[in-house]
Amino acid sequence: MPDTLHTETVRRPRALTTIRAAGLVAAADMRATHTVFTWSLGWLSRVLVQVVFFAVIGVLLEDAGAVQYLFLGQAVMVLVAELFFAVPSTTWERGSGTLPLLVAAPAALWPVFVGRSLQWLPSGLATSTVALFALGPLFGLTWSLGSGTAAWAVLAVTGMAMYPVALTLAALVLQGPRWRNVVSNVGHTLIMLIAGVTVPTAIWPGWLQAVGQSLPLTHGLQAIRDLEAGVASTASVLTGTGVTLGLGALWLAAAAGLFTIFAERGRRAGSIAFQE
Repeated sequence: MPDTLHTETVRRPRALTTIRAAGLVAAADMRATHTVFTWSLGWLSRVLVQVVFFAVIGVLLEDAGAVQYLFLGQAVMVLVAELFFAVPSTTWERGSGTLPLLVAAPAALWPVFVGRSLQWLPSGLATSTVALFALGPLFGLTWSLGSGTAAWAVLAVTGMAMYPVALTLAALVLQGPRWRNVVSNVGHTLIMLIAGVTVPTAIWPGWLQAVGQSLPLTHGLQAIRDLEAGVASTASVLTGTGVTLGLGALWLAAAAGLFTIFAERGRRAGSIAFQE
């Protein structure tokens, strides 16, 4: 009898399965980077000093409103700053030489990178939580059980929505890995300026305000400010949270598209295995 060739169809893994697997690698990276001791004293303490530094500017101005504005903005911003570590960490796969294997795998490339830097989200959320609720009362921020719980929920949503912003920049940086730290630092600094972190968005020209409105942080931070001030209604918080999530979804789509374009171009040019 003639030999019969049996062909098997390679099943394409679902995106969530890929993200979960890549997230395990991210968790291993976090354990290799920090212990509880080094995270607490080496990272958390430094970031808290940074938040206090900005609040002290308000103290020097002798303006209680400025103290609270600057402190709250920076307490939320440290979450975003940590999320932007995803920009350099995304390039680790290229530097280690494993990127060609990821491109050759049957899974889409973008879920790999969504999961690959997930460690920064819980770490940044923990950092920001300590700043808001442990240091906040020292600078006049008061939280009831209800407002504090709602503020934490909005903070978590803001982190999840800003993570794709970092991934979008990371997808661009894959084209030129040597720019990873510059893009990360400049990117989150510009966001700090236009998203209402240190100054109100209204001071900027209209076109720059429009750019700021495209950032999930702008809406999430405003919802947290309103909750702390006690002027937020349930409807306004839900609206702000919904806008934050919606913008995050759009940024995720942009990141996924850029990762896909990168993979397609790399296959055609044969340049994925090389630094550019």
